[in-house]
Amino acid sequence: MTAMPRRLDRPGFMPRLSSHHVLRPRLAEPLRSAEARVRLLCAPAGSGKSALLAECALQAPASCQVYWLPLNGAALAPLDLCQRLAQSLGLAFVDEASLLLDLSRWQAPGWLFLDDYCRVSAPALDALLDRVLAASSPALIWWLGARRRPACNWPRLLLDDELWECGGTELAFDQREVQQLLDHHAVGMQTADKVLQFCAGWCAGVRIALLEGDSHPDSGAWHGRSQTLLDYLQHELFSTLPSELEEAWRVLAHLPRFNPGLCEHLFGFGDGADYLRDLQALGAFIEPWEDSPDWLQVFAPLAQLLRDEPWPARRSWHRRACQWFTAQQDWQAAFEQALLAEEYEVAVSLLEHFSFEDLFRQQNAVLLLRLHEQHGDELMLGSAQLVGLVTAALLFAGRFDQAAQCIDQLARFTPQPTAALQRHLLARWQAQWGWLLHLGGDAVPAREHFLEALNDLPDSAWTSRLMCLSGLTQQALLRGELEVAQALNREALCLARAHGSLLLEALLELDHAQLLEQRGAPYRAQSLLEGVQAMLIQQRLKAGPLMGRIALRRGHLALRQGHDALATECLDAGLGMCLHSQDKRVLYGFLGLAMLAANRGDYAQAFIQLRDAERLMQRRQVPDTVYRAVLLLLSGHFWLQQGRAELTLEALSRVLRHYHGPQAKQAPPATLELIPRLEYLLVLAQVRLHRAEQPIQRLIALLDTARERGMQCLEVELHLVLGEVAWQQGEKVLAVRSLQTGLALAARCQVQQAVRELRLRQPGLLSELGLEPQEAVAAPGANPLSQRELEVLQLIARGNSNLEIAELLFISLHTVKTHARRIHSKLGVERRTQAVAKAKTLGLMA
Repeated sequence: MTAMPRRLDRPGFMPRLSSHHVLRPRLAEPLRSAEARVRLLCAPAGSGKSALLAECALQAPASCQVYWLPLNGAALAPLDLCQRLAQSLGLAFVDEASLLLDLSRWQAPGWLFLDDYCRVSAPALDALLDRVLAASSPALIWWLGARRRPACNWPRLLLDDELWECGGTELAFDQREVQQLLDHHAVGMQTADKVLQFCAGWCAGVRIALLEGDSHPDSGAWHGRSQTLLDYLQHELFSTLPSELEEAWRVLAHLPRFNPGLCEHLFGFGDGADYLRDLQALGAFIEPWEDSPDWLQVFAPLAQLLRDEPWPARRSWHRRACQWFTAQQDWQAAFEQALLAEEYEVAVSLLEHFSFEDLFRQQNAVLLLRLHEQHGDELMLGSAQLVGLVTAALLFAGRFDQAAQCIDQLARFTPQPTAALQRHLLARWQAQWGWLLHLGGDAVPAREHFLEALNDLPDSAWTSRLMCLSGLTQQALLRGELEVAQALNREALCLARAHGSLLLEALLELDHAQLLEQRGAPYRAQSLLEGVQAMLIQQRLKAGPLMGRIALRRGHLALRQGHDALATECLDAGLGMCLHSQDKRVLYGFLGLAMLAANRGDYAQAFIQLRDAERLMQRRQVPDTVYRAVLLLLSGHFWLQQGRAELTLEALSRVLRHYHGPQAKQAPPATLELIPRLEYLLVLAQVRLHRAEQPIQRLIALLDTARERGMQCLEVELHLVLGEVAWQQGEKVLAVRSLQTGLALAARCQVQQAVRELRLRQPGLLSELGLEPQEAVAAPGANPLSQRELEVLQLIARGNSNLEIAELLFISLHTVKTHARRIHSKLGVERRTQAVAKAKTLGLMA
């Protein structure tokens, strides 16, 4: 990206930036202002080292002389480098000693740029560079761009504050810089997220993405394979490597992670570690794996590029990697390598080391489902342990018919050798069957199975016990028995913590969050899940499926509190993760986005989201009991807001029959308020069409039930609906009283979505009754913020970042974010500036 024209105001040759270059003050300013006299840019090919050096050179102070020496990666003899340095600096060259003496006496301010230093191992050349840097005067600033780190005494320079180093991670383009490039190209089909997904900000990759995206937006870089990138890799990497290192690099690119021990196993004792060390020294895109001190990986975009290419030797290398991981008892990695080697029987045998908890790691649920589909019962149902794993994966994905068939396979393992073992096997069958019944809406038999299983499951089957407790917790929530649900959830959490299972603890916290939400504390539920998410990230548990569920629940909570921006962010993230993991809960991502669209008045988009959700559920063979009623519930909401009450009446009358009578079904566990919501929407539709019988009495009965159960969020909705119906029935006193109560409770519980839905159904109602909330100065003692929240808000008002607030108050960054979220919730705002303005309006701060 640089050329070398002659500049009239500076001697010698100076770089010229490409017409596509985007200035990068984020990197250039710290480099130019650094006190260090040696500034090292060390990163693999295509990382933008030369361009950044050129940018800094062209912005050098006027008082500073700039010297640019392009080395083109050549392996120069030490004497040749001495001569070129002397020539570039305008010195008379005699020998190395005279050069070192001249450098030590250098007085005029100068910047010397060595661009593209020697790319191959050159101990003698590196030793010369070390002597030159040690002898050089502080007046001469050295700028080095290199693919490999020269073998110099960098620790000494670092300890003396004389070294500023910048690596590949820092050199990568960030989203803002990529967006600048896109704006410069003026292309409409590309997005910064797409570009970053393709190349992770690697400069050459960004340029290739833009080039290929310009001409072929539907091919090439956007679909994993890029011929330009392959050609670049061949020229810049493979052509510089000996054949044995090229093969080793290709092998390592197909592995998710590696270390010297694995390399020794793959490439031979003695050779393997040497190969790895050589590749690292050559700057061959080898980097730490997830910041681990023990593991490495090939730069992910290039690794993916190689994995997408055909490679006949692939299976044999994966087989050897599987053997090594098995010997290390790294069952997860061994299982993945066995699948890639297409050694399916080996993969199945490794699953004997997996537990229910492992379903929420990586993409194990998807891999299990795929293995079951492709290789059938003869491989997957060889033991009761495998039956349990496959059943859990099928239930996770919503494939209830297949799960039932799988559970029945437990009969193949009877009778057991002893009566105790037979009871234990039967208890496992009851636990699995209980979950199938529970998810299918058959509450009574499910509860019986859970309770009987708990009586007979041994302590060693603690995961099965824990999941029975979770099932019973969800049933108690669905019945509105919140105290019972809390006790069961606490018992399950204690069991998970006693066995040190952070993943299952996180899973149970989703039940806990639902409990908090029902009690009218969605902000506490939000804070709880933020903490759980932070814990999973901090522990690097790679719980993608679980993170997807947490994101969807956080999105639902944010939507309920009226924080649409946060809701959109969480729902989009959760939808993507749940689609990838084939979680049936992906449904709620579509539903949340549909509600957000309706909030904007975009009903066409709302119904598109519902249609896409239904299509996906049908394509994945999820029973309609999981999704049909929830889809019709939202459709009913939208139809009422559009004034199409007859459609709501027809649909909800039909769906409610499934939840009443002797064969009544239980609502899906993720939609605790489904049935009362269906019932109050039906009343609203009947009132609109003048077909309602005792609507007020029916709503009061629903309200009394919600109040008795302590379901405050539902109580908010029912108060508002009762006020709406009373107004339509001409009972203004009851309407005003109910709406006042509902609005006050909504403010206290921070449930703004219910108020918004009322406005969408009856746009002028609150104004007509004089109940539209007014901004007012808070009365003394009515401050909704805690003292700590006020401290955080005052620092926000001063312009401090979250990190700065954490340092000033001596609290964690996560705690600051939690306080900020609570401030937003309590003040009913979405942004920091809005929170400050609202607090000043309310008289909470000067």
